[in-house]
Amino acid sequence: MIVAIGVGAVNVPVGDVWHIVVHHVTGSGTAPADPALDQIVWNFRAPRVVLAALAGAGLAVSGAVLQSAVSNPLADPTVLGFSYGATLGAVLAITLGGSVAAAGLGVSTAAFLGAMVAGALVFVLGQRRGRMAPTRLVLAGVAVGYVFLSATSFVQLHASPNELRTVLFWTLGSVAGAQWDQLPTVAVVVIATTVLLTLFGRRLNVLLAGDESATALGVDVNRLRLVLLVLSALLTGTVIAVAGGIGFVGLMIPHLVRLSTGADHRRLLPLTALLGAVYLVLVDLLSRTLDRPNELPLGILTALLGAPFFLWLLRRNKAMD
Repeated sequence: MIVAIGVGAVNVPVGDVWHIVVHHVTGSGTAPADPALDQIVWNFRAPRVVLAALAGAGLAVSGAVLQSAVSNPLADPTVLGFSYGATLGAVLAITLGGSVAAAGLGVSTAAFLGAMVAGALVFVLGQRRGRMAPTRLVLAGVAVGYVFLSATSFVQLHASPNELRTVLFWTLGSVAGAQWDQLPTVAVVVIATTVLLTLFGRRLNVLLAGDESATALGVDVNRLRLVLLVLSALLTGTVIAVAGGIGFVGLMIPHLVRLSTGADHRRLLPLTALLGAVYLVLVDLLSRTLDRPNELPLGILTALLGAPFFLWLLRRNKAMD
């Protein structure tokens, strides 16, 4: 993160970055000699790097939990429809403008509410006789996602060129506009939810053995699955509300961790959060350095990196045949 803060249109030595960050965080040491460097490091780059780390951790943990909750290795916030719901909410806020503002909703709030609505629909449609079925949840998520995607496309057809550019960049994901006042809520939700889900590690491990085995061991499978889906929707909605639609993180990172450490969720979830944070910080660094002075949306790079990984995983993993 320190290195990523130092790299950009104006490169700042790592030592200067460290000095500025420590001064602002702890209040110790002398003030930076160059106010311009202080402005670049603390006000422009540090918030976006911290937000990238939080978003990567949140999306990765959400993907890991969803894959276990619905017993599907391809499950992630996009497959379950949460991301599409958030996207529709944000696009409506951007295109309706004054009407949404009059209701007291910003883009972030609208995106969060969209994710929650999508999650609620998936919960309802994924049940049969009062119980959640993993296959029905995935199918409901795909169906709900396509409904929200078609609604988003319809709204985009009526957007102005300026609105359309904003919509496109937001839906592909970006942390370029990160500000310090956005971070406390995201940090609390990501850290608290990750810790809480890690405490469910033993139950998640039992869930991997199948519903019948989990029930025999005293786990209320239906209630556990509901709690996991609610927490995942909360995590996804919070992240997408401030960073936009970023794909493949929740799909790719949990598999990388499983390949190296196994499927024990007591280790898997903390390591997934850490690797997800590092990964998205590096992707954000690439997004602003590959095509200077232009900046690429994060979703383009995560897709370019994530798709080849899954093609490799499909060839490597014979269990998926």
